[in-house]
Amino acid sequence: HPGVPIWQQTPGMDEPGRAAFLARFTESGQGVGFAVLGGAFSEGVDLPGKRLIGAFIATLGLPQVNAVNENIKRAMDRRYGVENGYDYTYLYPGLQKVVQAAGRVIRTEQDVGTVHLIDDRYRRAKVRGLLPGWWRVE
Repeated sequence: HPGVPIWQQTPGMDEPGRAAFLARFTESGQGVGFAVLGGAFSEGVDLPGKRLIGAFIATLGLPQVNAVNENIKRAMDRRYGVENGYDYTYLYPGLQKVVQAAGRVIRTEQDVGTVHLIDDRYRRAKVRGLLPGWWRVE
């Protein structure tokens, strides 16, 4: 909607920039903020009440495929069985970031909000089985 303001996390955002970003989330305000999954706003952020009423989480948050992670995957395959290395190296850490991000919306029993998971892989039985049991994935 063109009338809804948007703001976004920027690369290398300094502390005053992060504070200004969070200050835009007000009880009576309206807007859409974009932040990096697992980034600076994934922990230690408390936007109680109606300051944050929803989140759209795009992707499973999987770590980057690179030589270091592939070495870890091979080690996990050896330790936990072939094909399990992927889960320990990529899937579990990625979903941990997703659950952490969703936790920004619902912090207390009084908070109300909605989290939308935007990735068809959330429909997979294996992935759904790793999400909190009280989440409703459609």
